[in-house]
Amino acid sequence: MADGNMHTPSRRAFLKAGVAAGGGLMLSFKLTTASMAAGSGTLNAYVTIGTDGMVTLVAKNPEVGQGVKTSLPQIIAEELDVAWTQVKVEMARTDPDAYGRQIAGGSMSTPTNWDTLRRVGAAGRQMLIAAAAADWGVPVGECTTNEGVVLHKASNRKAAYGALAGKAAALPAPDLKAVALKDPKDFKVIGKALTGVDNPKIVTGQPLFGIDTRLPGMLYATYAKAPVFGAQVKSADLAAAKAVPGVRHAFVVEGAPVVNGRMDGLLGGVAVVADTWWAARKGREALNIVWQDHPTSAQSTAGFDAEAAKLFASPSHKTLINDGDAPAAIKGAAKVVKASYAYPFVAHAPLEPQNCTAWFKDGKMEIWAPTQLPQPGRVQVAQMLGVDPSAVTVHMIRGGGGFGRRLMNDYMIEAARIAKDVPAPVQLIWTREDDMQHDFYRCAGYHNFEAGLDASGKLTAWREHFVTFGTGEAVSAGADLHLNQFPNKYLADYKVERSIMQSGIPTGWLRAPGSNAFAFVHQGFLDELAEAAGRDAVEFRIELLSRTPEVVFNPQQTFVSKRMIDVLKLVAEKADWAGKSRKGALPKGTGVGVAFYYSHLGYFAEVVQATVKDGAFKVDKVWVGADVGAHIVNPSGALNQVQGSVLDGISQAMQAITIEGGAAVQSNFHDFPLLRHADSPEVEVHFLKTDYPPTGLGEPALPPVIPALCGAIYAATGKRIRKLPIDVELLKA
Repeated sequence: MADGNMHTPSRRAFLKAGVAAGGGLMLSFKLTTASMAAGSGTLNAYVTIGTDGMVTLVAKNPEVGQGVKTSLPQIIAEELDVAWTQVKVEMARTDPDAYGRQIAGGSMSTPTNWDTLRRVGAAGRQMLIAAAAADWGVPVGECTTNEGVVLHKASNRKAAYGALAGKAAALPAPDLKAVALKDPKDFKVIGKALTGVDNPKIVTGQPLFGIDTRLPGMLYATYAKAPVFGAQVKSADLAAAKAVPGVRHAFVVEGAPVVNGRMDGLLGGVAVVADTWWAARKGREALNIVWQDHPTSAQSTAGFDAEAAKLFASPSHKTLINDGDAPAAIKGAAKVVKASYAYPFVAHAPLEPQNCTAWFKDGKMEIWAPTQLPQPGRVQVAQMLGVDPSAVTVHMIRGGGGFGRRLMNDYMIEAARIAKDVPAPVQLIWTREDDMQHDFYRCAGYHNFEAGLDASGKLTAWREHFVTFGTGEAVSAGADLHLNQFPNKYLADYKVERSIMQSGIPTGWLRAPGSNAFAFVHQGFLDELAEAAGRDAVEFRIELLSRTPEVVFNPQQTFVSKRMIDVLKLVAEKADWAGKSRKGALPKGTGVGVAFYYSHLGYFAEVVQATVKDGAFKVDKVWVGADVGAHIVNPSGALNQVQGSVLDGISQAMQAITIEGGAAVQSNFHDFPLLRHADSPEVEVHFLKTDYPPTGLGEPALPPVIPALCGAIYAATGKRIRKLPIDVELLKA
């Protein structure tokens, strides 16, 4: 940060004012509520108002397509009261001391930054008003602002922010907690549909993404790892690789030990570095690598299926929830429903494969990475190199899709390790096959359910045995069951048990982690219970939700039943659920399904209409009802996130990574399909605005679409989908 011209900040203030390079006002501030309370610390994010009136806002969080590079600066611009055309957005540097937590994940950027960014913008506006009032000799309370101009109505005077910026910079920064915020009815930037700040570069193909990084003298690298997860190199023909024209280096990299099954560190492999990436790839093909034996080679999807069946037949390893006496209540129920559900490993498959550019020079490592977690990546690289983190600089570069894959920084560590042995900047690029076969997959899982209904058709008890993956007694990353699954806390008799099967398969967090699978199994089983009870699927859910007004999961999360009931009713109305779900109301082979899910603070309910014909299904339309609070910061970005999530969910319903011999079978989009344009349905989105703080949208729209789709297929065919991916052979039968 160019802070050389800044005034010496007050140690008590958490908002700092200074003079920007070339004149104007610069505001630096802490972004977290905790730091606001602490009121001290290193300078970090900033607002700069130039003497020409141009406002530069720093985007602190990584951008991977979720739109925060646009929506977060929108919040500041609103309270600063400047037109969006006056704003320029710059990506922040990676600096934990300055910026605190910089992360793209969990749909948390909006809820964690909403209040603070508003106050920063309001503080800037207050300082500019104070500067104008002092200049004019009028009371501050008589001045107002409008799109970058301070106005004094009584004297008809006005001054542009650019003209006031220098004077404002000389004033003390106000207390962020005390600044006056706009009345939301006066919002002009928040709630305005804006195109993404990077869109011009995207549509014109200008360099923007990590893979576009270019440095003088840069070389290109590939890195071959064992197909069997965790296996090490036994031998490789390095001479053959070096004989390929353009290849400069080829060397074996010894991997770090795998601890507790975690494979997000440096795995062993062979690096090939060349003048071009194509030459590096040709060199890699010449390596003729022999890999060492590894215990994971005995693992397979079929083996996991068999092991899960054995575990279901045995006492569970652990009881997670045991409210009341579910077994006894089920035994005494008027009707008992049982079902087994399962889902596979799923890859993230972003369109931009993993890549990273690294340059080791004079004992320091400089990195350009499309990462969702730049700061942990910096620490991991420093640990791998054996240097202090201050010797590592990470530049955040836009990622071509993240979905949670770039929460792991293995590709960054590999690039840094390769660059350490090469006297030039090196860009490591994975192939699509590398990416799909060395992912951190959404974990597979197995669920056995049994539940009881009373004579009136009310759900009375629930029992679930969940079989997942892990190492020892530790559950694999992203593989554990969220204990806030509905209908937990809505039934007096509720029991959840868990068993772990040993696995060497790397797992991680896929968009709406956990929820993308749990919604399928829990909402699917609710559909079965509603049918067994002879109840409408929407009415059955609303009756259950009505039993408990709210559930406090933790101090930051309270599930309010009415919010979910309201979005269920909203989407049912918009989709004409009552009309479409009547038997015979839709053409033969067409059906509708419904589901809801709460995740990442968002309340979502969705209705899917699908048609099954000749053994194939097609989604005709999806209706979405959502409650993410009082404000949609950028309606364009919000629609993008919801529609993208729905289409992602439909894709996930068709996808699977299967394991054979300890390795992933699928390798590219030919056997791991993404939903194509021609098959993409209309997605109609309705937001229900409520009096709650706004929340994020990157993830919560995904989970309900899969069970709603499976419900629609059942309504169309009478064939219940209890296992993903959807088996088209089942639909043909």
